[in-house]
Amino acid sequence: MKPIGVFYATRQGHTQRIAEHVAATLRAHDLEADVRNLRDRTDGIVLDKYAGAVLAASIHLGKHESEMIKFVKQHRPELEAMPTAFLSVNLTEAGVEDTNATPEQHAQSVALEQGMLDTFSAKTGWHPRRAKAVAGALLYTKYNFLLRLVMQQIAKKGGKDTDTSRDYEYTDWAALDRFVEEFAAEIPCEIFG
Repeated sequence: MKPIGVFYATRQGHTQRIAEHVAATLRAHDLEADVRNLRDRTDGIVLDKYAGAVLAASIHLGKHESEMIKFVKQHRPELEAMPTAFLSVNLTEAGVEDTNATPEQHAQSVALEQGMLDTFSAKTGWHPRRAKAVAGALLYTKYNFLLRLVMQQIAKKGGKDTDTSRDYEYTDWAALDRFVEEFAAEIPCEIFG
C-alpha cells in the first residue's frame, strides 16, 4: 500500500501539530501516512511513491511559507496527477468562524482569506482538488518581542485574545477530521491491492 504524504511548513510549530493530527486521522482510516517537514531537506522526496498528498502551510503576514511555495512549484505536475488537499493555516479563519462577528466582519475575513489562497495559487500555478482554511493559534510565548507586539495588535484589531502571557488555539479539530475523512474517501481502492 502506498502511503499518503503529509507535507507541512511552519514557523512556531502549530502547523506541525495539525499535520500530525491529519496523519493520525488517516491512519485511523487504515491508510499509511508519511509526515515530512518542508524545512528539512526536500530533494529526496519522490511523490510517485505516494497515493496522495496533504499539504499544510501556515500564513505569516499574509503569505504562505516560502518552503511550501517552492515545494509546490517543484512538484506541481505530480501533485496535479494525484488526490491532493491543501490546508491553509491562518488566524483569519478564526474570524470567519467567529459567530459573534458582524456580517461585515465576516465578509471581510472571507475576502481576506480567499485573497491569500488566490495569491498562493497564482504564485504556484497549483489548484488543489481540495482546500480548507484551518484556524491556527496565537503562540505568544514562542514569539520574539517584536513579533509578539505585532501579533497582539493584529489580534486586537481582529477581536482576538491579547494577553501575551499565554497561547491561544483556535483550530476546529472536528471540522479538520471531517475534511480529512472526505479526502481519505477519495483515495483510489486499487492502491491497496
